[in-house]
Order: sequence, then structure tokens, then C-alpha cells
Amino acid sequence: MSPGIDAAAVLAARATERLRPGATAVVAVAGPVAVGKSTLAELLAVGVRARGLRAEVVSTDGFLLPGAELAARGLTERKGFPESYDVAALRAFCAAVRDTLDRVDPVAVPVYSHETYDVLPGVHHAVAPTDVVVLEGVNALSATTGCTDLGVYVDAPLGLIEQWYVERFLRLVAAAGAAGATGGGSFYDRFTGLAVDAQADIARSVYRSVNLPNLTEHIAPSRDLAEVVVVKGADHEWAEIVDRGAAP
Repeated sequence: MSPGIDAAAVLAARATERLRPGATAVVAVAGPVAVGKSTLAELLAVGVRARGLRAEVVSTDGFLLPGAELAARGLTERKGFPESYDVAALRAFCAAVRDTLDRVDPVAVPVYSHETYDVLPGVHHAVAPTDVVVLEGVNALSATTGCTDLGVYVDAPLGLIEQWYVERFLRLVAAAGAAGATGGGSFYDRFTGLAVDAQADIARSVYRSVNLPNLTEHIAPSRDLAEVVVVKGADHEWAEIVDRGAAP
């Protein structure tokens, strides 16, 4: 991380500025796959808590349609594209947590597993009343227009994003291989018998045929909806923070 830029602290300050009496501020953190959205979201939440406030992180991945439903609709190869999400449920979640801190019951959020590559059936994360909800995901901006209090886009050069995706893919395959003796069950089990170079080739193919078109057509345009853009450099350092003011 760059010693001169603390993106999480900057965003935590911006988030607390958006607090309203008796209400929850929802901060949307969007950007390409593997750019580091979840890491920034967690650090942002830590920064909010350091200010004596409560914060929860929620991933929009939980609002993906289950794998069986994607298959039934012919959308398996479109996973991550706008039509693969239950956008109505995502927006209803935002409305439920944002309206008030006075609700008694937590709001249930579906949970997605990167290991099984699917929404976990019957598993939910309970979001109790809190001061700030950090909502992260590729569609966190595009699918929630008008439902959030602060929009953030995490960006990086395309070559780095592809590199990070391949590295994450290899880590997940390695983790699946390590867990194989204790039962496995990971989506990535099918790749564990391949040489690392072959695994990397598969990752690059997936990135270029699926992730890159989704980024170009749908994710990158949502950058214009962000009030703050965080640009990352080669070592995942915060290279630049662009304050765009109020989003259009």
C-alpha cells in the first residue's frame, strides 16, 4: 500500500459525512472482478468502526441467481452479467437497511461461496441495525442507483486486473487441492490435476471471454456513477483517489 494514501480512511470519513439521524448510510463499492473491492470494503468498515460507529460489509454476490436457475435460464456463461442477479431483491435489501436504525429484526442476506461457485442454499447472513453498510460487488453501483448514500469505484490498468484475476484463480485451485484430502467440494477441484501453466491459461481464457466483456460493457460504465474513484497500482497500492463530487 502507498504510505501516502489511505483510501480506507478517506472513504470512512466520507461515509460518516453521509450519516442521517436514525438511518443507515449505504456505501456502494464497485469495480472489476479481482480488483480488490472486498479488501477495500473490509478496510473501509474498519475505518468506520475506528470512529466509534458500527459497520457491516455485504457482497452483491449473494444476490446472484443460484447456479441451477442460471442453467435453467441459459445464463451459466453470463454469470456476473446484469441479468444473472436478482436486482429486485438487492434493491429491496438496500431499502430495508437504509431506511431506519429503529427496526428490531435483522435483514437476511443470501451468502455466496467462491469455493462452490454458487449461492449457499438456505444460508443467510443477518445484518443487524448498524450505522454504515458497505455494499461491494461488480454491480454495486449500476444496480442500486438511488438506493445508496456514497458511490465508490475501484479501478486499475486492464493488464493488472487480468494478472490479479489469474493469481486469484490459481490461489483458489491451490486451496481446493489442499482441501482435497479432507473432502474438497470446491468448484476448483476439477482444475487441481492440471499443471499450473494450464490452470493459468484457463484463467486467462475465462477472463478474456467473460470478465473482460462484462467489464467493458457493464462494469466500467458504472464508474460514472461513483463520487469517489480509487485507482490502484501494481502492488495493490492506492495510487490515486479521484473525488468526482456528487454523481450525476
